[in-house]
Amino acid sequence: MANPNHESAAQFLLAARKRGAPGQRIPADFRPTDNEDGLAIQARITSLLGQPVGGYKCSLPSASRPVLLAPIFAPAIMHVSPCPVLAIGATVRIEPEIAFVMARDLLPRDSPYAQSEIRNAIGEARLVLEILGSRYSDADSATFPEMLADGLANQGLFVGPVLRDPWDKELESLRIVIDSPSGVLASHEGKHADGHPVLPLYWLGNYLAKGDTPLRAGMIVTTGSYCGALDVPIDTPLTFAYGDLGSLSATLNRA
Repeated sequence: MANPNHESAAQFLLAARKRGAPGQRIPADFRPTDNEDGLAIQARITSLLGQPVGGYKCSLPSASRPVLLAPIFAPAIMHVSPCPVLAIGATVRIEPEIAFVMARDLLPRDSPYAQSEIRNAIGEARLVLEILGSRYSDADSATFPEMLADGLANQGLFVGPVLRDPWDKELESLRIVIDSPSGVLASHEGKHADGHPVLPLYWLGNYLAKGDTPLRAGMIVTTGSYCGALDVPIDTPLTFAYGDLGSLSATLNRA
């Protein structure tokens, strides 16, 4: 039988997703208290939504956060601009990232996958924007298990152009410049929090291969921002330059 607290928390967050607007934190009576609770609620929401998982967001674990992953549901992965988003006010929060599209499954097996095996299972790298949107109106007050339960505030993913020859390029740091019709909105000397953006994927591939939801061909995995979370205007043509790697253009429209 499912844990009743997990079920109550999942139903609470599912209602917030369907409402399309953030609200209160999970009530204290059934709020997750550890990472196992957070992951169980996350998995239950995935089951209740009934949407295919099209990819994941992840970062390298740490002592205080020993698991850092969340599913990205296939309907929330966009490839065409304008891209509909849920926004509060005139802005939406995004993170400029590099993601990897899997060409082959990483199925469960007895021995861990070597980094070279996981790298060889990657079909392409892409410039992407993670679209953020916590289900909590005061996300800063939420604990990490609560954030884990809520899918680490993921709203969706906008997928941009293919990055050619990614393994021949320096991807640890990038200058991120955001341009608009009125001029440059922001410029950041970005640095990937985990060093190279593929490193979290090496962890994720083996973590998921221990369970019954392994990485599959066609899934996309995004692994962290080069400059944290940024608020950008909606209904505005924007161009995101990723150093000398290329650029991504998108208009993020209110859904």
